[in-house]
Amino acid sequence: MIHSLLLHNETIRPSNERFLSPGQVGFLNGWGVFSTIKVVDGVLFAFPRHWGRMRRDAELLRVPFPWSIAELETQLLKLVEANQAHTATLRVSVVRNRGTVFEAPGVDRDFELLAFTVDRNEWGNDVRLGVIPNARHAASPFAGTKILAWAINLAWYEEAHLRGQDEVVLLNERGEVSECTSANLFAAFGETVVTPPLSSGCLPGVTRELLLEEVHVDGIRIEERKLHLDDLEAADEVFITSSTRDLLGVREIEGLSIRRADAVRKRLNQAFHEYETAYVRRAKSLVGAR
Repeated sequence: MIHSLLLHNETIRPSNERFLSPGQVGFLNGWGVFSTIKVVDGVLFAFPRHWGRMRRDAELLRVPFPWSIAELETQLLKLVEANQAHTATLRVSVVRNRGTVFEAPGVDRDFELLAFTVDRNEWGNDVRLGVIPNARHAASPFAGTKILAWAINLAWYEEAHLRGQDEVVLLNERGEVSECTSANLFAAFGETVVTPPLSSGCLPGVTRELLLEEVHVDGIRIEERKLHLDDLEAADEVFITSSTRDLLGVREIEGLSIRRADAVRKRLNQAFHEYETAYVRRAKSLVGAR
């Protein structure tokens, strides 16, 4: 459940206050962008990457996005402090207000900024995955965008839980592994770790980017490469990543017999947390130096 206060544009408001209209077209049409950010010791972890993805997606979807990194971060940290949500998850959305015949009269803003915080979720030690074919259209120009129209992902996620699973592997129109509903997927073959390329239709997840570009472990190589279900079955281990899950092992994939070695994920997970700790320490030292 979201915390007692939220951010609406530049104002902190009670979360149960009613101040939006159905005629703000983005709310009924999913016309907007969002990101989910890990708050660590009061720091928005890897925030420039979240900001960069939101700005890119907003431009593609014709959603206003007027903030610099510092401007948006300052607004979001006001919410973190108001809720004392120093160890939490933060969701930030930018919603388009105007356009189409269903626009309400008197709407005087082109967009709304909304953000709220929640307690961290406990994901357990590993996950069981279902499989959904033809679930990502990799050839779409909107593939890989993180948009508010999230209902299909939520329906698949809910169905997975009704079937005793935790998530689902989404395949694209070519039968390639793309991602999960809210996580990227990795497979380890010895000390070579592979994740699907963006051309698979997957979201450019922030944790995925950090593993590809910033987090390094001696002897382990991480690369992008097409994956099929047969590859997941041949891998020594499979894991998923997201801003809320970090690196979480996979213990079962529907219809496959998978190996469950976990050594590579554990080493990467340790290196990831060391990177996170250093990032937070650096961010707090910069604040203290101002």
